[in-house]
Order: sequence, then structure tokens, then C-alpha cells
Amino acid sequence: IEVSELFPHVGNCIDDICVVRSMHSDLVSHGGAGLQLQTGSGIFIRPSMGSWLLYGLGTENQNLPGFITISPTFYHGGAQNYGSAFLPAAFQGTRIGDGATPFSEAKIANLEPADPRQRLQLDLLKRRNRRHLETSGHDPRLEARIESYELAFRMQAEVPQVMDLSKESKETMELYGIGEEPTDEYGRQCLLARRFAESGVRFVQVSHSYPRNYWDQHGNLFKGHSANARKVDKPIAGLLKDLKRRDMLKDTLLIWGTEFGRSPAVQGKDGRDHNNNGFTCWMAGGGVKGGMTYGATDEFGWYATENKVHIHDFHATVLHLLGLDHTKLIYHHAGRDHRLTDVAGEVQRAIIA
Repeated sequence: IEVSELFPHVGNCIDDICVVRSMHSDLVSHGGAGLQLQTGSGIFIRPSMGSWLLYGLGTENQNLPGFITISPTFYHGGAQNYGSAFLPAAFQGTRIGDGATPFSEAKIANLEPADPRQRLQLDLLKRRNRRHLETSGHDPRLEARIESYELAFRMQAEVPQVMDLSKESKETMELYGIGEEPTDEYGRQCLLARRFAESGVRFVQVSHSYPRNYWDQHGNLFKGHSANARKVDKPIAGLLKDLKRRDMLKDTLLIWGTEFGRSPAVQGKDGRDHNNNGFTCWMAGGGVKGGMTYGATDEFGWYATENKVHIHDFHATVLHLLGLDHTKLIYHHAGRDHRLTDVAGEVQRAIIA
């Protein structure tokens, strides 16, 4: 399996990776394509994939959010990329930092140690809100607010422990590239993702995005992609290796990718334009066959031609790997049933172990 020299550490893990080379989507602008990747639609406001998974599977830890997003971009769809749309608000992602904030400064807002008097305040507030619900009728926004207060109270005890990396061994920190440049920041994000996953968080997003990390090289591609790859290569491989040695990889689906690829034709002197017709993502663990490629583009790398995988097919496959039938994961809203895959999507069974 060919791996770019920009990713030597990921290349060393290729026997655990399924490389999908025939991805394609419907939209060629960042906003629409990013939203289609995250929500299934680049046009309408729809729940994010993490929200759908949390809705379908529930959470394993009542003291932590079931869906965490680490350093998401606030451009190109912003909070829609981890929002719950018409699903109950309790299923939206909890944000840690954003694409503009150094991760050393990132935190969950308003998360302070619990005060004994706070429990009394919350009990009073809950009684008042419940009394209001009895007279006003069903209100999912108020119900989600009540639950968010309770979850926030429980999080005050557990989240600081999960986010404390000081208990990790020196060897683990080195595995992720923490304490060295340019991998320290993304290494911390990936290690935190592992700690949340082993603590029972159902879905964790880790972003490496605009404006602090610029992958959209319409020019200066060689320098830009080389610099970005050095930031993420070792942390990504570290996460994969760490999950594997802890016997977590078989139960954890690791996905790496983007909203689209780049054109095979030069743009300007040293750039590439957007290409949504044929691009690559990869998956590892979670029931996926490792050490294989699936699909292909034409000889120029422009169009997916073999075993084409649309975003809807990709989502259907992810849901299947996590134990959900994408045709039955449904929420009724505005007069019709909705799915992450809308009315399309085929499970790509050839990549399933």
C-alpha cells in the first residue's frame, strides 16, 4: 500500500488501516462539503453524525458528555458540524477549544469545582423547571436544559481528572509527540481523545483545521502540506498504536479524512484546487479490515471509478460497524422521517472484517 513520505509514522501502521480511495461527495465548497461529511447534508440543517450516534447508542458514562469535539473550526458551518439540529439538544457535541485557540488554553467553559451549596441551587432550579413543564407541556429545549445542568454538575468531578495528562507515562507522552515540536499540540488532542474514549465517551471528534492549521493549499502546497503533516503524523500513529496496545482498537473505530481532496492539476505555480469527485479517507479498528485498499480513481486521480463510496455510503458503513442499521436510525421531524443517510447509502461490506 503506497503511503506518502509525508506520513512515515502512519505508514508504519498501514497493516491496521483500510484506505478508501474512492470517496466522493456532492459539493465542492468547504462549507457545504464539510457539513455533508459531518451531517449528511450540505444544504439543510441536519444533526451531526456524533449526535445521531449518541441518539442511537446512548452513553456509557453518565458523568461525561456522550459526544466531545476537540478544537473544532468555527468557520464553514461552525457549530452545525457538531450540533444536534432537530434531535433533542442533549445529543449535541460538547466543545473543547476551537480552531483559533491554542490547545493549551482550551477548556470546557464554566467548569469549576463543585460547591456544596450548588447542589441545593440545582435542586431548587430543577423543581421550578419541572413545575413549569407540567403547565407548559412537552418542551425539548427546557428538558435538555434541565439535563445539561445535572450533567454539568456531575462533570465537575470527573472531567478534570480525564483532562489531566500528568498521570500519563513519559513513554506515552513521547509516543504522541507531546513535549516536542511541532507535534505537542495535536499530540495532546489525540491523547485526550483516547482518555475520553476509555472513560466511556461514545464519539470524539479531533480537528486540525482553519484558521490555525491551513490545509487549503491553493498555493504554497509543498511547504504547507509538509508543515501540517509533521504536526499530525506522529500523534495520529501514536493514537492508533496506543489503542492497539491497550486492546481498545478492536472496539474503537478510528476515522481520518477530510471533506474532499485536491485536484490532480496544478493551480498556479504550487497549488491544487478542490476535488470532491475522488478522494481518500482511512479507517482502522472497530471491525474494519486492516492492511487493504478499497476503490480507486481514474489514472489521473480526478474521478472515483472503482467501488465508489459516496458520503451516504460512508455513513451507512460507519453506523453498521457501530451496531446500527442506517435505515432504521430514524427521527420524525417536520412531517417526515429523517436519517443520517437520508434516502440513500449502502454498507460497504467488503471492508468489514
